[in-house]
Amino acid sequence: MDSLKNMNDALRYIEENLTEEIRLRDVAKRAYCSEHHFKRMFSFLAGIPLSEYIRRRRLTLAALEVQNSEAKIIDIAMKYGYSSPDSFTRAFQKIHGITPSQAKGHSIKAFPPMTFQLSIRGGNEMNVRIVEKAPFSIVGIMKRVPIIFNGVNPEIAAMWQSLDEGMIKQLKGMSNVEPRGLISASVQFSDERMEEKGELDHYIGAATTEECPSDLSKLEVPKLTWAVFEAVGPFPETLQQLWGRIYAEWFPSSSYELAEGPEILWNESKDVGSDMFRSEIWIPVRKK
Repeated sequence: MDSLKNMNDALRYIEENLTEEIRLRDVAKRAYCSEHHFKRMFSFLAGIPLSEYIRRRRLTLAALEVQNSEAKIIDIAMKYGYSSPDSFTRAFQKIHGITPSQAKGHSIKAFPPMTFQLSIRGGNEMNVRIVEKAPFSIVGIMKRVPIIFNGVNPEIAAMWQSLDEGMIKQLKGMSNVEPRGLISASVQFSDERMEEKGELDHYIGAATTEECPSDLSKLEVPKLTWAVFEAVGPFPETLQQLWGRIYAEWFPSSSYELAEGPEILWNESKDVGSDMFRSEIWIPVRKK
């Protein structure tokens, strides 16, 4: 449980420095993890990007000061990191729905400080193995697609439908390292990922050490350690539930943190209608 304690220590550091410049590296240092891991873990656990959380907390405290003190609005704006009354007014109105000058005597939206707790529902096991892999490439087709949590992503479904028999045979022929066969990989997520906003780069192809043909896209993957999670059940609900449990349960209670790299999905078959549809989620990790 040290991971959650460290995450909460980082939140306390943020709370104590809302009127100062807050650097991601300083926050991550309090959590004893990398900047990449803290940023992604925070977004998943909180449901919003770290930058948005800090903005909401600052504007909550700023609104309380506007309502309950005689300080000038420009001084309050400067205190919470806004360089001009106009930028402060725009941000204030976006959060609270009114301008700072209208705040006295009106209700405001309050965003209280967060704390993280580990909640494991039902004690369901997770099948996971740790795999060390040498560098390889993912070769195939790539598209920037919108982030969608629930149900099938139509843009990704269209990518699969665009693969003809010749392309599928070519990609399968290039597959010479695990995970074998056709795979999906997601990388370059927008910061707003956990708000179900923004986009990601999505690849459909093969894990290979062969050269990339000129008509295909290539994602180079360095030497990494991977946590491989097995999902068996209805598609896509089982996968989406497991993805949530990995971040909300496994990472906080494991000795690993997220490493930079693609998140890979391997499916055993095309039979997505089966109640025993089997998949694997490959996530790059490293020891804390």
